[in-house]
Amino acid sequence: MTIAVAGASGYVGQRLVAALDAAGEPVLALGRHLDSLPGGGSVRSSAVDVADTAALTGVLDGVRTAYYLVHAMAGGADFADRDRAMARSFADAAAAAGVRRIVYLGGLGDEGLSEHLESRQEVGQLLAGTGVPVVELRAAVVIGSGSISFELLRYLTERLPFMVCPRWVRTRVQPIAESDLLACLRQAADEDRVPPGVHEVGGPDVLTYEDLMQLYARVRGLRRRRIVRVPLLSPRLSSYWVHAVTPVDRAVSGSLIDSLRNDVVVTRADSPFDVERVPMAEAIARALDEQRDRVAHEVFDFAHGVVDGVFNLSTSVEMDRGEVKGARLDLSRCGGDLHWYGWAWAWVLRIWLGKLFGEELTLHRPDTVEVGATVDWWTVADCGDHHIVLYTDKWFCGEAWLGYRIEGGAEPRLWQVGALRSKGLLGWAYWRAVYPIHLVVFRVMARKQTRRAHALARKLADRADAA
Repeated sequence: MTIAVAGASGYVGQRLVAALDAAGEPVLALGRHLDSLPGGGSVRSSAVDVADTAALTGVLDGVRTAYYLVHAMAGGADFADRDRAMARSFADAAAAAGVRRIVYLGGLGDEGLSEHLESRQEVGQLLAGTGVPVVELRAAVVIGSGSISFELLRYLTERLPFMVCPRWVRTRVQPIAESDLLACLRQAADEDRVPPGVHEVGGPDVLTYEDLMQLYARVRGLRRRRIVRVPLLSPRLSSYWVHAVTPVDRAVSGSLIDSLRNDVVVTRADSPFDVERVPMAEAIARALDEQRDRVAHEVFDFAHGVVDGVFNLSTSVEMDRGEVKGARLDLSRCGGDLHWYGWAWAWVLRIWLGKLFGEELTLHRPDTVEVGATVDWWTVADCGDHHIVLYTDKWFCGEAWLGYRIEGGAEPRLWQVGALRSKGLLGWAYWRAVYPIHLVVFRVMARKQTRRAHALARKLADRADAA
């Protein structure tokens, strides 16, 4: 029978769908917008509003287990009312459709809860209101790239080497690694292993938020953050400087900041989950490494701006059909010459700038352009007949990706993308400073690539004629 995931377009939902699909489970991904839902070999998608009980009942027909990963924080101040309405609708639809189990991800916390945490726990109670067995997992901060809590941690620690913080930095938190949470969610569908009810999940480490920021800084290779604590709580005051230095949605971050006054740690010792918990230092390192590997394969799909700490910029230029073959040949000859990048003197300046910060960037052309090959100061992270993505961790400002993709068809184009996962305040300042320059340079680089492709195409044609 099918497993349904409501809220499949969200951070946890997307990763859960991918994990279930990888395990061969038939998955039904649910969300309001079809184009934002994940796909896969055994994944079906359906656009449905959770608040539409009648439509949802039909969609859930034949579903054995339904995951409920929906929340309304991004909608503004009255999110608690909307969460109540959606939870009641989902519970009614699940009961009418004959769903055997609901798995819900809520939040840890005991007394004096913030509005956000109180709403999370109220939703769990409402889901159980129609008699469908509910497994409610309560968790705190999820350590994984894309988690809103993790992104707040990332931006604050990266961009603020010095912080004046209210006393919430001493609040205790028990984070959980993304991989551990997904394992618990998957096991929660097993009726023989996990009984209905509330189950608290967390990693092996109980930290303060200050400890967590310092741990992130150490894993990321940043200097220890200087944090001055003041004897105030003031979540509203905290939200002002959080909004000033992070691009996270204000409605969401505001609710999360208000929850910082609550200790969010596991208080129930019994756990039915068989998961070996990942220490937080390793969880942070995994999150960064997994994002690095993912960017190499997804960078062409990124929008302009910053996504999960990665700044992105892309441009494209038209090509003639005859230039496509030359462009493909050009990609296979990358490295060993700054002119390949399209604007050699600009790259000379970049190399000299790097020397001031201890960089040693040297040119190198590989015998074969393949994944893992060294191209100048880059490593080939992904490549094919019509694309290449280069990656480097040798820049002082952070890790960078440079990619080219050739689109054929009736209107051929050459796409060029660049991305930087900035490191610390210096890396962020570097990107902000060079962004206007990149808008011009990237366009020039792409145009020079097409000119080189044109010349190579002519050489190929001449050789064909001579033969």
